[in-house]
Amino acid sequence: MAKLIIICGPSGVGKKTIYHDIIKQPKYNCVYSVSMTTRKKRNDEQDGKDYFFVNKTQFMKAIKQGQLLEYTKYIDNFYGTPKKFIHEKIKKGLNIVLEIEINGLKQILANNFLRKENLLTIFIEPTTFTDLKKRLIKRHTEKLSIIEKRIQQAKWEMKAKNLFQYVITNKKVEVAQKELISIFNKELLKE
Repeated sequence: MAKLIIICGPSGVGKKTIYHDIIKQPKYNCVYSVSMTTRKKRNDEQDGKDYFFVNKTQFMKAIKQGQLLEYTKYIDNFYGTPKKFIHEKIKKGLNIVLEIEINGLKQILANNFLRKENLLTIFIEPTTFTDLKKRLIKRHTEKLSIIEKRIQQAKWEMKAKNLFQYVITNKKVEVAQKELISIFNKELLKE
């Protein structure tokens, strides 16, 4: 039974660092869901691989035509999940890893896209907001004013972690990865 694996957590908490290599292991039968965004492409990102980069007009058209499973505005940009991609992968029996924002999870839960047994929800939290801020600054991708917005957003997101089946605290990447492997073994391999 294919699962939609929803991973959330504050920006900069290390979500992709934790799951990136794990989802490549063939035994988990995972694919990464590529989201659509109006955010500017970073130098190391590729269109169609990291995100589908579109302008605001294109994004609004996708919403109007019902092409998105979920969408949200986050720090002045829109993000959403194309339904077509999800449907195609589920039909093939693949587990889909979807990294989204809290509001996206709420939309998926509200519209009953999948039965609960087809969902696996994981929240990754920082040890402290000070550590999170240091991580965001270290990325050198945004101005301090945007980082401050991300910290405020993170404080709001932390209040919603009770919506998730599992919560992983990223104290150390290797430890968080072991926790994720344990969850995947239990939920995807039924160990």
